[in-house]
Amino acid sequence: MKFVTKACFGMLLAASAMSTPAFAQEEEASGPLTLSGGISVVSDYRFRGISLSNEKVEVQPTLTLSHESGFYVGAWGSGLPDSPLYGKFELDAYAGYATEIAPGTTIDIGATYYIYPGNQKFAGPSDYVEIIGKLSHDIGPVSATGLVAYAPDQKSLGSDDNLYLNLGLGYGIPNSPVTLTAGLGYTDGSLGALAADGNYLDWSVGASFAAGPATFSVQYIDTDLKKTGIKAVDTLYDPTVVFTLGVSF
Repeated sequence: MKFVTKACFGMLLAASAMSTPAFAQEEEASGPLTLSGGISVVSDYRFRGISLSNEKVEVQPTLTLSHESGFYVGAWGSGLPDSPLYGKFELDAYAGYATEIAPGTTIDIGATYYIYPGNQKFAGPSDYVEIIGKLSHDIGPVSATGLVAYAPDQKSLGSDDNLYLNLGLGYGIPNSPVTLTAGLGYTDGSLGALAADGNYLDWSVGASFAAGPATFSVQYIDTDLKKTGIKAVDTLYDPTVVFTLGVSF
C-alpha cells in the first residue's frame, strides 16, 4: 500500500476535521441516557477534501452516550494506512454540549482528542486536540449547519495552529428516503507546499438514501489545492467520488 512521507501526512492531518457518521443512528434510551452508534464502510476516508486513507476502503465505527441535559461523550474510529507516526487506526474521543436555543435552531460546542494508538515514539508526537462549535437551523426539509473548528498550537501540528470553517446544506426530498447535501469548507493552517499560505477551499455535493437502519450515500469531493508535482501527495486531493454504506444500531 502506498503511503506519503511522514511530513506530508502530518500536514494533512493537521488540516483534518473530526469525521461524523454518514448515516442515521438508532437510539437506545435508558432513563436520562441515550446510547447511539453505528458502523460504516467508505470507499475513501476523506477529511476536508483530503484522502487520509490513500484512496483505500476503510471501516469506521462510532458510539455516543448522550444525557437528556444535552451533554454527550463518544468515540469515532477509522482504519489508516500503516505508518510509524499514526499506526493503523485513528480514534477520536469527543465530548460536548448540544441544545436547541430556538425552534429549529441548535448549538453544539465540544472538543475532540485525536488519538493514534499505534504511534511509535521515535516518529514524534501525533495526538492533538481540536475545539469545535456548530450552529444548525432547520426550515422544513432544508437544514443548514455552520461549523468552526480550531486546533491550538501543538507539537503534533508542527507547533502551529489550524482553523477550519464549513457551511453544510441538506435537503430531504419530501415523501422520499433521499437527502441531497452540499458543503463548502475553508482551511487556514500550516500546509507547507500543499497550498499557498496554507489556505485552501474544499467542497462537496452528494445524496444519501435511507432504508431502515441502513444508509447509502455518494459524494463528489474536490479542493482548490495546487499540485506539488509529487504524485503520492497530489493524488490525495484529486477530485473523487466517495461511496459510503452505513448501518446504525
